[in-house]
Amino acid sequence: MVAQFLQRRLFCSSSNIPQWSVKQVTKSNFSEALKEIRNHIRDADFIAVSLQKTGAFSAPWRRVLPLDTAETAYCKAKDAAERFQVLQFAVCPFTIGASKVVAYPYNFHLFPRDELSIGMPSYSFSCQTSYLTSMAQEGFDFNVCIYDGISYLSRVQESTAKDRIANPIPSTHLMKSSSTPSVADAVFMERIKSRVRHWRKRCKDSSKGTDDALINSLRKLIVGSEVYGSRPCMSIDVCSERQVHLALEMLTEFSDDLVPLIIPDKGGPPKAVRVVLTSSAEDKNLLVRELESLDEEQNKRVRGFREVIDAISASQKPVVSYNCLNDFTFIHSKFLAPLPLRMDEFMCSLRLVFPHIIDVNHLLKEIGPLRKATNLPSAISYLKRRFFVPLDMEIPHQAQGNESKNHGHNVLRITYLFAKLSSVLKITPHTIQTMNDHLTAVLEGYTNILNPCSTSIQETIDEEAGVWMDNTRKVSTKDLVFLWGFKAGMSSGVLKSLLRGSHDVFSEDFEVRLVDKSCAIVVFWRPGLAEVLCGVMGSGTSVSSVLREMISEGLRVAGYEAYKRVCGSDFWEVDLADSFDNALAEPPHEFLAADSGKESSEIYLSSDFVINLDDL
Repeated sequence: MVAQFLQRRLFCSSSNIPQWSVKQVTKSNFSEALKEIRNHIRDADFIAVSLQKTGAFSAPWRRVLPLDTAETAYCKAKDAAERFQVLQFAVCPFTIGASKVVAYPYNFHLFPRDELSIGMPSYSFSCQTSYLTSMAQEGFDFNVCIYDGISYLSRVQESTAKDRIANPIPSTHLMKSSSTPSVADAVFMERIKSRVRHWRKRCKDSSKGTDDALINSLRKLIVGSEVYGSRPCMSIDVCSERQVHLALEMLTEFSDDLVPLIIPDKGGPPKAVRVVLTSSAEDKNLLVRELESLDEEQNKRVRGFREVIDAISASQKPVVSYNCLNDFTFIHSKFLAPLPLRMDEFMCSLRLVFPHIIDVNHLLKEIGPLRKATNLPSAISYLKRRFFVPLDMEIPHQAQGNESKNHGHNVLRITYLFAKLSSVLKITPHTIQTMNDHLTAVLEGYTNILNPCSTSIQETIDEEAGVWMDNTRKVSTKDLVFLWGFKAGMSSGVLKSLLRGSHDVFSEDFEVRLVDKSCAIVVFWRPGLAEVLCGVMGSGTSVSSVLREMISEGLRVAGYEAYKRVCGSDFWEVDLADSFDNALAEPPHEFLAADSGKESSEIYLSSDFVINLDDL
């Protein structure tokens, strides 16, 4: 008890959580952990999740940036989810009391292994070296991941897999067809009825006879008898779904000691109906139970880790995460279905599975100075300094041995930070405990808001420097332009100096920031100037000699609609400038073209918005 008390106090004094161990789950202990976590999910108030991936963006500008609208941010998150892989998925069901959090953290090690030799879930995926380096520094064992990681299939992939795996499907219940049988139907049914009657009679007679093994084998060969396990069976070839239905209908009326199995063809319709003869009603019930058990075991093998996703979904409990847009595009892509093209379609699909999603990053924005907290440790540190919120963290089940490694601890940070924020924002423990039937109005205002987040949970920044004060300004996307084709190595300050005075539009207040090494964004604080600049750059008239020279050297300009096209395009390059050139040479995507006539969006840009080129 004293040790647990000291551990809880240490947690409150450190945001790194080195003393807590998270239960590590691999293929070898997955079945046991699945039973445990289902019970914890059932009893929890909330479920925190955190993912460890092989990467987060395929090019520096593909990170979600402050200049992104919800739609462009979704395009970038979708690109990352489709390219990279999830190697760790931490899940933490927890409850919140007056000043106490009871948490049950699990860290599942995953690998997209093709368990069934059907080409799913993944042939290949991308890796980002900085992410792999960070995982290696934390002691991540890649051998365990590859050889003992838990595989999975998404819901859509599982449906496809069932069509490709030619396992017998029991069919003991059948609705009678309402259509009138044709002459061909009658001939087919009469023919197979005669075959089954003759085969069944021979099987019954041979079981009572004293013929030797050779004669019995010849008799089985003549009547077309086979063996399913230890029971005699025969196959009825079928050419269509209609013939399957007719065969099953005939068998239900024929005898109560026969069990029909539908034999599917890989990637096609059923190819046969196998009829198994049982010795008694008890034997028939035993066979049906065996078939159902085999089917369930096969389904578990197919689903793998998705059993955990389905358990979370079935509970309908609120799911808490940090930077939900990034995490849930991965979850949707890997465990549910391919990602839709549009953000609104994605949200509709996601709500069907997870009706209540709470983004801790959004909760931080409710506290002014935390609106730009860049990572979890900095946010926790700030809350400790500015708010006195007594909070005790208890983890009843303790991991053992090498499970004390620093794996899955972000899910505990999310849990701890959410509990702190819920107290500061007056989401009281009493309110949480009365949430069984529906979310309260207080919490409902924070759900299903997936704001773009410009930083990754894996990036580490000094805690003191990681909290920025609120100094953002709202700007319409119509007042933004992108510039590229300027000299390599030019800073935003030098570029702004060259532009100032080169035309009347640059005599007004404007900002220049580099998006990456090849492209800059110009922000006009007076409406209408961006459109004027695009027109001037297109004509090349009424400009200074400096700007004329830059245009002749390749300087180009485009509005926000072009950027949306770049984000939604498959033609991407490492440099944003090359991506602009490729995307503008192609016709726009249909959904982006439809959006072009809509009103412009608004984004919030900070005057401190600077991209660190050392990270690019």
